[in-house]
Amino acid sequence: MNSSLSSSEPLLRVQGLRKLFGATVALDGIDFSLAPGEFLTLLGPSGSGKTTTLMSIAGFVAPSAGEIFHRGKPITRRQPEERGFGMVFQGYALFPHMTVEQNVKFPLSIRGVSGAEARSRARAALEQVQLGAYAGRYPRQLSGGQQQRVALARALVYRPDALLLDEPLSALDKKLRADLQWELRKLNKESGASFLYVTHDQEEALSMSDRIVIFNQGRIAQIGSPSELYERPANLFVAEFLGRSNVLEGTVRSVDQNGVAVDYEGGTIPACVSSRAFAAGDSVRLVVRPHKLRLAPEGHPGLQARVEALSYAGNLLNYLLRTPRGTPLYLELVAGAQGLPDLRQGADVRVALDAAAVSVLDAEEPV
Repeated sequence: MNSSLSSSEPLLRVQGLRKLFGATVALDGIDFSLAPGEFLTLLGPSGSGKTTTLMSIAGFVAPSAGEIFHRGKPITRRQPEERGFGMVFQGYALFPHMTVEQNVKFPLSIRGVSGAEARSRARAALEQVQLGAYAGRYPRQLSGGQQQRVALARALVYRPDALLLDEPLSALDKKLRADLQWELRKLNKESGASFLYVTHDQEEALSMSDRIVIFNQGRIAQIGSPSELYERPANLFVAEFLGRSNVLEGTVRSVDQNGVAVDYEGGTIPACVSSRAFAAGDSVRLVVRPHKLRLAPEGHPGLQARVEALSYAGNLLNYLLRTPRGTPLYLELVAGAQGLPDLRQGADVRVALDAAAVSVLDAEEPV
């Protein structure tokens, strides 16, 4: 792997990428960069443009406009084999007539590496993915998770500086996916390669990524770290796509150096932090995660609500509440927590919002 790139420079940069399929706009001005060694995830629902973006970077889809740069040089019109990226697909794409070791050595053979060096590098790559003892087996003798590890070893064996992964875990069961998430993160750090990962699985993206690019209808909705996106969504789409959110309508009462004060059905919540500029009288949405709501004593500022339903989820208790105005609220509490009241269906409760946990969004912004 060529390590001459400054850590402050992006390894990969996508600029103004557009793609039309007939009259359909699949990508509409995509801009982002991938840093050396970074684990960056392209996340979004089906048809949002994430896979089209990955395939454009890989060279399998020709963009209608825009540029792709690798180490500062344009590669938009290069053939896939000229780009030098490792690629891992959802389907393992292993050669059934080759052993595991032969599969892993294949990318080396087409690059002119053979003999003892190829064998040594293939064995080292298999050790990296904990399959050193399986070198002589055939793909049909492996489980799905083992086959995906072989595909990873094959993609890393020629030491690319970037690995492109297109939903590689989606065909595996939940436990195996969780195990391989840890292994992928470990491989990312050990190999030094940048990982550009595509998924529609929010939990997967949040648990593995340094940063996430969220796609919606061919555009980027927000870019940030997992915690930034989850705790401070820039819009309602991001808030609701990254897990359940409580959304309350409100009106800006005032704006000062402490933040935004908002009137809502529970009263007034002061000093809310917002990345947007608001003025008094603006209609806004208050967004807060279920685990950020807290139970409050009677008479405390907050919302009156009634327990409509509850569910047990192991270490968590999930409640659906409803306010007198009919607004649904989702409350998440840790099961067995000290002082936790026994909330039954039909019970009246009071919940409070902490300003630090609230995101203030423009009510006029399209969902």
